[in-house]
Amino acid sequence: MIFTLREMEVFRLIMERGSITGAAAVLGVSQPAVSKTLQQAEERLGFKLFTRQRKKLIPTTEADTLFPEALGAFAAIEVVQRLAGDLRMGRSGLLRIAVTPTLAHGLAPRAVALFCIERPGAKVDLQVAGIREAIRLVLDHRVDFGLILGTVVHPRLLVRDVIALPLGCVLPNDHPLCRKRVIRPLDLAGNAIISVSRDSPAGESIVRAFEAENVPLSLAVETNQSSVATALVAAGVGVAVLEGFSVLAAAAQGLQTRPFAPRAMLNARILVSRQKAISNLANGFLEALGQAARVAGAGARFE
Repeated sequence: MIFTLREMEVFRLIMERGSITGAAAVLGVSQPAVSKTLQQAEERLGFKLFTRQRKKLIPTTEADTLFPEALGAFAAIEVVQRLAGDLRMGRSGLLRIAVTPTLAHGLAPRAVALFCIERPGAKVDLQVAGIREAIRLVLDHRVDFGLILGTVVHPRLLVRDVIALPLGCVLPNDHPLCRKRVIRPLDLAGNAIISVSRDSPAGESIVRAFEAENVPLSLAVETNQSSVATALVAAGVGVAVLEGFSVLAAAAQGLQTRPFAPRAMLNARILVSRQKAISNLANGFLEALGQAARVAGAGARFE
C-alpha cells in the first residue's frame, strides 16, 4: 500500500482546512504529528503534495488531481461504516426466509409488516416452499431460516416452536352453520366439505378429528393450498375445515369462522441450521414474528 488510510485522511484535511494547524485541530493531535504523517505520505507516493509559499501550503498539481479521488474514497468508507453499523444493529441487509404456503398467507405477512416498519433499510426474500424444500434450503444455507407448519426432526436442524393454533371452520356469510358457536364433524354431515391435502400436517389432523368422532370424512374439494380452500368458500362451494392460521386469514377477508371440535392444535415452527449462526437481522425478524404470533394467538377464538 503506497497511501495509508491515515495518510489519506491527513491529506484530505489539509486540503480542506488549508493548513497543518487546521488538520491537527480536527484530528486532535499535534502539528508535528501531522507534518510527520504528511512527510511519510509524500515519501510513499514519490512526489510532493504541497509546497510552501510565504508560510502557506500550496497544493501541487498532483495533489489537485488526487484530491477528488480521496474524497470519493472517504465517501465509500463512510457508506461501508454506516452499513456495518446497520448490520450490527440488525437494521439493514438481505433476509432470506423459506415459508410453507399456509404460513405465507397468514402469519408471515404480519411478521414481515412489523419487521419492515422497524427496519426500513432491510430487504426480505420470502420463498414459498413445501416442508421438504424448506428443509433443504435451510440445510444448504440458501435461506437464513425456515418457517413451517408441522413436525421436523433432523440432526442438523434446530427447531423452535413459534405458536400453536387450533383447527377451525370457514363458512360463507349466509351459511346455516353460522348459527352454531362450535362446529363438530357430525354438524358437517350433508355439507360440501373443503380441506387441504390429507397428507399435509393440517390434513392429517383433520382426518384424526373425524375419526375420533366416528364420522366419515368425505371431502367435496381437496386442495394443496389453504388459500384456494378459502377462495372456494368465498365462492359458495362449501365449508372449509382448516388450520388456525388460514382461519385467521379468512376472518380478515370477512368470511365467517367458527371453532372446530374436537380441538386439534398445529404448531408453526422455525427451522435453523446448527452450522450457521443467526444474524442480527434474522434475530430482528424473529422478534417481529413473536409479536405477530402473540397477536394471532389473541385472535384465535375464530368467533
